[in-house]
Amino acid sequence: MKKQVLTLDGIITDAKQDLEKKITSTISDTKIVSILEGGKRLRPLLAHLVFKACMRGKENFDQYQKALEGAVSIELAHNASLVHDDIIDKDEERRGKPTFHTKEGIANALLTGHRMLAMGFNIALSHGKQVAKLYVETWDVVVNGEIDEVDFNRKDINSKEVSAKSKIFDTYIKIIEQKTAILFSSACKAGAIEANMSGDILKVFADYGREIGLAYQLADDLVDLAKGELIDSVILPLLSRLETTTKIKNSLKEKEIREKFTKHSSEIKQLYIDEIKKHVRNAEKLSKSDVIPSSSYKGLLTDAPTYIINKMLKEINVTI
Repeated sequence: MKKQVLTLDGIITDAKQDLEKKITSTISDTKIVSILEGGKRLRPLLAHLVFKACMRGKENFDQYQKALEGAVSIELAHNASLVHDDIIDKDEERRGKPTFHTKEGIANALLTGHRMLAMGFNIALSHGKQVAKLYVETWDVVVNGEIDEVDFNRKDINSKEVSAKSKIFDTYIKIIEQKTAILFSSACKAGAIEANMSGDILKVFADYGREIGLAYQLADDLVDLAKGELIDSVILPLLSRLETTTKIKNSLKEKEIREKFTKHSSEIKQLYIDEIKKHVRNAEKLSKSDVIPSSSYKGLLTDAPTYIINKMLKEINVTI
């Protein structure tokens, strides 16, 4: 009998199907299920891949189902943050559909988001103290990142100096780490915990997830910028890297910001690509760590960062 060859596409397709089934069998609230619809499932799929790599594909049915349940808690927390983000950003569309708060109202959306977090925590708690602690600590970091971004965006643009020595770019990276990278990091760590791993391997996978998360958010921002979306917390840090002699004047308007952005568009694109590649390569290096058991799944961990980022960048015809 011919041995089946593992492919990243195949593993992700099968895992996503199983995860969708687990979501509908675990969550009875139809409104919450509708919020979860259409997601890429990247964070739980990475948790799944890490779990399979740690178990070398030798897990039994019950172990696999428990890991899938843990992945549901990750998706609940992530989507709760999106519900709240859409309110803060006043977004009216998410995944091609009206955002939840535009349909149900802000009060309902806030409370539903809180309920999703509670549901996710209950699942994490049922998986043990270590998973529950990781869940709570991760959400605390995410919320701090949200607060930092809100504080950044609400400040009058006139008060922000854009220069080569500005610390705005550092703030931008810090926000990405708190809002996005931490969720990828914790998802990968959770996958290893579900496989009963401990010690150095947990840090390796936490770092692996963080690097993918940083690359993913940078790729996401690059796509938005390519579409002409200029967000304070993105465009100002970029200009702070590229405007070496000038500062934002008190009278600077959106038109002038767009002009500066257009002037530096090729440099900005290259800056993003270089940063994205750096984090992808870091993740690939971590995936080859000796503490990770040898198996076919280990090789897929190495392929995953480039695979994920190129899926995102395909929209603007960029490949890393």
